Amino acid sequence: MRTTATAFAGTVLLAAGLAACSSGGDASPAPASTGVTPVVGVAVTGPAASGEQPKGITYDTKRIPAGAQLATSAKVDGGRTTVTLTVTGLLPDTKYGSHVHTKPCGAKPADSGPHYQDQKDPVTPSVDSKYANAENEIWLDFTTDAKGWATSSATVGWEFRKGEANSVVVHAAHTSTEHGKAGTAGDRLACLTNAF
Repeated sequence: MRTTATAFAGTVLLAAGLAACSSGGDASPAPASTGVTPVVGVAVTGPAASGEQPKGITYDTKRIPAGAQLATSAKVDGGRTTVTLTVTGLLPDTKYGSHVHTKPCGAKPADSGPHYQDQKDPVTPSVDSKYANAENEIWLDFTTDAKGWATSSATVGWEFRKGEANSVVVHAAHTSTEHGKAGTAGDRLACLTNAF
């Protein structure tokens, strides 16, 4: 898998969703390319006291200020999936971790569930590097530039199972690869609901 992180200097994009299903045992070929129409990024705000939650939520306004923007897009091509995360308005020159999670964002940081995994770890939380790794999950770690902007992309050799990947979470640190801590990246600072 190849993951890149570069400074963002253009319009923030947000994918409305991705209608890609896992091909599983189906012998029919996958479409050559599917994608989504991008829209403007989402400004994060604090969680709602009750009822429906905002699409973009910050749980730590010191690390991810209200009004910072998060955007994500996804593309499937030949059975491979590329997810891109773009951020603006975060702290400058700061390392963050980020992953695709299974549930939509909620009032509490843990509401977004665990990381989405192509091959699911039978043990939760998943810290076994056999499952918690950059080939089995979508890792979008990044370091912001002097303006607090960044873009990170990850490409994996599989497609999301429909309905099982529903948000991108920004964490407090780059993702650990250490055995017994694999996949961990500290506190959940912000969340963007996006059904892939």
